[in-house]
Amino acid sequence: MPENCIFCGIINGALPSYPVYEDEHFLAILDISPAAAGHTVLITKEHAEDLFTLPDNCARQALPAAKAVAAALKQALGCDGVNVLQNNGTAAGQTVPHFHIHLIPRYESDGVSIKWKALKPTRGEFSEMAEKIKSEILLP
Repeated sequence: MPENCIFCGIINGALPSYPVYEDEHFLAILDISPAAAGHTVLITKEHAEDLFTLPDNCARQALPAAKAVAAALKQALGCDGVNVLQNNGTAAGQTVPHFHIHLIPRYESDGVSIKWKALKPTRGEFSEMAEKIKSEILLP
């Protein structure tokens, strides 16, 4: 585990946190800079910088763990929905280089905004992009 990784420091107990869930592979803690009350971060105990370096066995376990924590947030907080976000690279908004999933409780009219300006590709651009992506997919 890298010495300067904030999440590794939390996992090792060197830094404080507010845990809400833990198993052998993951630790879920309340986000220190929450977008909404109850905003939780699900962190892998094994250090991986992002989705691209995450071992396949951990990737297979991540979504079920996120689902369990999201369901607990919905039940405990009575929220109307939950955003499940996972960023890879600084251009995508990743601020801590350690794989993690944000679980953000949402309420009608809560003022939290996760939006983007929609592009308007042509049919040709859609087809070209789809073919380009398909040619690069490698399944484990």
